[in-house]
Amino acid sequence: MLSSLQRIRIEDYDYPLPEERIARYPLERRDQSQLLTLRGDRMEDHRFCELPSLLPDDTLLVFNDTRVIHARLFFQKETGATIEVFCLEPHGMAISEAFEQRQRCTWTCFIGNNKKWKGSPLSGRWKVEGGEFELTAERGEAIGNAWVVDFSWTGGMSFAEVIEAAGVIPLPPYMNRQAEASDSERYQTVYAHHDGSVAAPTAGLHFTPEVLDALKDRGIGTEYITLHVGAGTFKPVSTDTIGEHEMHVEPVRVTADNLRHLIAHQGKPLIAVGTTTVRTLESLYWFGVQLQHDPTLTHMHIRQWDPYTLDAEGIGYQMAYENILCWLEQREADQLDGATQLMIAPGYRYRVVNGLITNFHQPKSTLLLLVSALIGDRWREVYSHALGNGYRFLSYGDSCFFLQ
Repeated sequence: MLSSLQRIRIEDYDYPLPEERIARYPLERRDQSQLLTLRGDRMEDHRFCELPSLLPDDTLLVFNDTRVIHARLFFQKETGATIEVFCLEPHGMAISEAFEQRQRCTWTCFIGNNKKWKGSPLSGRWKVEGGEFELTAERGEAIGNAWVVDFSWTGGMSFAEVIEAAGVIPLPPYMNRQAEASDSERYQTVYAHHDGSVAAPTAGLHFTPEVLDALKDRGIGTEYITLHVGAGTFKPVSTDTIGEHEMHVEPVRVTADNLRHLIAHQGKPLIAVGTTTVRTLESLYWFGVQLQHDPTLTHMHIRQWDPYTLDAEGIGYQMAYENILCWLEQREADQLDGATQLMIAPGYRYRVVNGLITNFHQPKSTLLLLVSALIGDRWREVYSHALGNGYRFLSYGDSCFFLQ
């Protein structure tokens, strides 16, 4: 199975996407976006605000509550050159720990206009309520196409406060515009909580407090887990086959209570809000499978092809999640911090989720492969319908709801 999956040609997941169909700005009201539904064989057009009435009884919706950080920092050199430092992830430190630092920390970063950075540290001053602070960046070793950067700052603020004040929200490159003040609020979900992403879990951008209240009124359950979205989510598949493409690593965080609630819901509809939530839930399953075979594992890291080589015979998601709970209890921990590179492509069998709420994705992307793994070749019909009926595409675009 693995060899045939790895031979999937990415050009078979291409479609024509005119530039004018890419949503560069969001709608004023989040929940007025269009919602294309595919439930069984029925495809229908709705507004997102109608979602609560479209969900099956006893549904549990699972959200990714990551928060997008102001990851793009711009430093002005005395020569007039502007250097961009794009914070990707902490280097040698957990995300939560890095954001709590109050004097210095180290990150892996992309550097824009790197040739103009001749080696001396960069610095800049920014105003905050009650004063100002100075931020200094010193470039270290190269790691692939990124760099290690040491940050230090004055003012006694946390690094989370520093980049919130000094940085800019990192819009996707396909928007082809600079971030504006309104993006700081609009490119976050209304339930964003844990700092760490450099891209929004965009399926969640359509939810409003009113929609969440309507879900509660209908008795729809909600659960919040965390996957911090990395810049690799925008990395195009540049190889001919997906077997040659390397998935990016992203950190995940779930609590023991999350796992208990998910276990208790087994047998009822479980719908993921966004592809990042899908990858988290399914990755947890495979970690539970790994623990079934080797309970002495010390950490969770699901590699992209693990699900296609592991023996999961007779292991349901309840058993897999219970394995993780037992593993946490043995370590007297109530939270799992892990990582995943999981690739979900046609041929993958979903083990946890029954449905997906998501946006319309880029041609020839791993996200489109994930959708195809859920609904098969009907993705072509769905995308053709959306293109023919005025739907808006990508991060600030419209949404779809697939239910098996």
